[in-house]
Amino acid sequence: MRTIGLVGGMSAESTLIYYRLINEGVSKRLGGHHSAEIVLWSVDFAEIEAFQRAGAWDKAGAELAAAARKLETVGAKAIVLCTNTMHVVAPAIVAAIRIPFLHIADATGIALKKAGCRRPLLLATRYTMEQEFYKGHLSAKHGIDAVVPDAEGRATVHDIIYTELVHGVVSPASRARYLGVVEQGAKAGADSVIFGCTEIGMLLSQDNVALPCFDTTVLHAGAAVEFALG
Repeated sequence: MRTIGLVGGMSAESTLIYYRLINEGVSKRLGGHHSAEIVLWSVDFAEIEAFQRAGAWDKAGAELAAAARKLETVGAKAIVLCTNTMHVVAPAIVAAIRIPFLHIADATGIALKKAGCRRPLLLATRYTMEQEFYKGHLSAKHGIDAVVPDAEGRATVHDIIYTELVHGVVSPASRARYLGVVEQGAKAGADSVIFGCTEIGMLLSQDNVALPCFDTTVLHAGAAVEFALG
């Protein structure tokens, strides 16, 4: 088994899900008392969130790259960045390490293509929805034309992530608002939905969304398991 290095804490809620899913995946594959070999560096999200608000992506990239290097030095054989938004600084991390970086948009793009979905609605933080690092990666690497909600929908999705989900708050009223955004996206031609923030799976699931759903946390954790056992 190869050791997975997790750069987490963005938020702690979603990092808990990564840890559980990776261990469950290894246990399911190997049986018995097996669990995953993981090293975790969990950052203080307050610092990263402040960099996000300030647009200080270079500083955030330097901090996360340093975390990835530390994981490499203690035996990680690949890096998993447990957040969609901070893949905006993926190039800085990749440049700082010698081991593979498992990109979350690759896991998502592969699953979308396999399912025959080409025009997904991307639900994520405003940074992910309004910048090109994620949508551009899906397009260039996988031929996926992701679309995003209108301005009001983007504000709804972003605000609920930062005021509720990152604090572990799951509200039926917020779920209804998200489902309204999804309904608008379907009317505009979306053929599926990407849960493009690692906390969105706390609120939405295939059980309550009519369109095919792609939970990036689940897909990314699955890619980590495949690497660990591959």
